[in-house]
Amino acid sequence: MLRIKTQPLLLTHRSCWPLVLQRGNRQASIKHVCLLSEKRRQGLLYPLSGLVEHLSSQVNQAEFNIFHPSLEDLHQAETLFTPSSKHVIDYSSSAVRMDHVPILKQPEVCFMGRSNVGKSSLIRALFSLAPEVDVRVSKTPGHTKKLNFFTVGKAFTLVDMPGYGHMAPRDFVEMVEPYLQERQNLVRTFLLVDGGAGLQKADLVAVEMCEEFNLPFVLVVTKIDRTRQGALLALLLQLRDFIKNQTSTCFPQPFLVSSVQFSGIYLLRCFIAHVTGNLQLATKQL
Repeated sequence: MLRIKTQPLLLTHRSCWPLVLQRGNRQASIKHVCLLSEKRRQGLLYPLSGLVEHLSSQVNQAEFNIFHPSLEDLHQAETLFTPSSKHVIDYSSSAVRMDHVPILKQPEVCFMGRSNVGKSSLIRALFSLAPEVDVRVSKTPGHTKKLNFFTVGKAFTLVDMPGYGHMAPRDFVEMVEPYLQERQNLVRTFLLVDGGAGLQKADLVAVEMCEEFNLPFVLVVTKIDRTRQGALLALLLQLRDFIKNQTSTCFPQPFLVSSVQFSGIYLLRCFIAHVTGNLQLATKQL
């Protein structure tokens, strides 16, 4: 079972961590974000908006605005990530083989990425409104060694996959490929890309696997708080071209997130609620 192990992210002193945690908790809910200035609020709710305005006039900004739900939609999605006595959000079980995987009929989403891409931190941020959910965040890359299942009431299940790359478990392929191929209720795979490193060879292998299995997937750029704006813009354009020219099952719009500042967390919650069939958007999408 996963256990919380807090660690400093941007701060160098462990004693400063409680301050970061308290600030994060305040920003976990949209109601607190709405009290911020317009510019700050937009940056947290729609992190792409602050970047695309710096793109050349020759670039079609609509390509980065495909999924742009309203504030009402974001509020509705947040209720799905808020636990109650009738809507329990919790760790369910772990598995290393398909015959150990829990039998669940509700829609499922899974999160994949290189070791140390910030996957566990992102999942913890998504579940920040349910602090009783145990998601371990470790300083050691490749900590996740199993398929970890989290149930969000009867709405959907989120699966934390082992990290791939040089710190991947030895049986990574034997564990992950059967799940991706055989899991009938898997509706979307979220493939995480480090904002500072960009697409790596291991990421390309993961993309090829999703394409080979004809899996709908989406690219999520992590650690945007650590990445310079110019580098993010370049990566954004690279991903746009990559998705357009080299994929067929990838959602055309990448998502930008910061698990420290909560940028993009609300939008990603909304996308998850939407693709799992739990949210009918009030606004028509492009």
